Amino acid sequence: MERYPILAAVDLGSNSFRLQVARVENNQLYMLDGLREPVRLAAGLGEDKRLDKGAQQRALACLQRFGERLRDLPPGAVRAVGTNSLRVARNAAEFLPQAEAALGFPIEVIAGREEARLIYLGVAHGLPPSDGNRLVMDIGGGSTEFIIGQGLQPSKLESLYMGCVSYSLRYFPDGKITKQHLKQAELAARNELQTIVREFSHGHWHDALGSSGSARMLCDVLEQNGYSSGGITRAGLELLREQLLKAGDVRRLDLAGLKTDRIPVLPGGFAIMYAAFCELGIEKMDTALGALREGVLYDLLGRFHHNDMRDVTTRQFMRRYHVDMHQAERVALLADQLARQFLDEQAGEDALRRLAWAASMHEIGISVAHSGYHKHTAYILKNADMPGFSKKEQELLGLITLAHRGGLDKLRGMLKTPESIALAMSLRLAALFYRNRGNLAVPAIQARFSGTKFHLVLTPGWLAQNPLTETALQEESRQWKELGVSVQVLEG
Repeated sequence: MERYPILAAVDLGSNSFRLQVARVENNQLYMLDGLREPVRLAAGLGEDKRLDKGAQQRALACLQRFGERLRDLPPGAVRAVGTNSLRVARNAAEFLPQAEAALGFPIEVIAGREEARLIYLGVAHGLPPSDGNRLVMDIGGGSTEFIIGQGLQPSKLESLYMGCVSYSLRYFPDGKITKQHLKQAELAARNELQTIVREFSHGHWHDALGSSGSARMLCDVLEQNGYSSGGITRAGLELLREQLLKAGDVRRLDLAGLKTDRIPVLPGGFAIMYAAFCELGIEKMDTALGALREGVLYDLLGRFHHNDMRDVTTRQFMRRYHVDMHQAERVALLADQLARQFLDEQAGEDALRRLAWAASMHEIGISVAHSGYHKHTAYILKNADMPGFSKKEQELLGLITLAHRGGLDKLRGMLKTPESIALAMSLRLAALFYRNRGNLAVPAIQARFSGTKFHLVLTPGWLAQNPLTETALQEESRQWKELGVSVQVLEG
């Protein structure tokens, strides 16, 4: 993978959009520039879970400004990720192409636990070494992530569906802070936290850290108003709680350290933080400099040095699902050879890597049931927590593995590009030629693909010696024809 002197990360959060640009020097990152805009994407999610026009327009205007800053950077040097609001929005698929056009770069929607992993990566790189476990808590606009880890390695990851924007809108829609509404918000958060208390309570970590805006805002307010001598404390939160109820309305709050754009989301963020202190036994929390955007940058840097988390995840899945390693290797090698011929000079590294991951994991569904195992494989790859992979990448892996065997009618309308057709055919043929699961030599294959026609030339006489494969190739030709794709197999 090509290396770049400048990297950039874009975090499309549910509260704010952030851009971070960094310089790479001796395998280290030095932050150069950062931008933040309070887009409040979560505020545009209606009861039908669709982003309204106002939120979309705010987001697109922000991304156009970010795009101007990123204009001269190559595609491989920029990674943009979407979080909770884009995970849950039912019209995200309609909005994302517009967002990508405005930014000028692809946008990945990442799963909650993947967001947690990247947050921890960003936080951990900004901390000194420690022998003990750390708890990291990140209150976002629509979700809150909790991570326990040591050094650079997270050991427990969770993402809960509660955020400072969503809670502020739900429990304090008019800005009024009543005792009843504050109690409802805190109880709702405590109820969410019940699912993780057993693994994330105080006995499992030594230090607690808060990352991102809500934690830093609460820390500033507590320290600057004399409610805490350092960091976020349980006693300080109790004093702030009294002040919130005394004011009774966010518009009447007069607190040092409280920035104007943070006022509307203060009650929701406070309720979540206070609930976490109560349920997890936190007495003091320091704030961390790093967050999701820094984690995205370090993850991107790691890919350039062959420390790609997606490779680690693939190996873990192969072990977890007891994959036949030799068969996976045989199929992956042949699939790669075919794809390079089918795509010719247009075979991008990203496409070939997706094919390699799919080939390596194409049989994980056998551990569920051999009958229809490709469907089990596709389901697992689409829905499992897969550190390093975006939701879009998981969808593509699921599609390629679903296509590798069985009837093609199930794929009607799903293989929409020549590249996806070529990748599916490459894995399909590789699995077909190695159906006997042995080290028998496959024929020399010359392959071409025009976008609508596959052309294969095999070693003379090979088909006569392998009538089962010949019959399978004839069936392939018949099935692809029904999808409007021609398959011609010759010997020469």
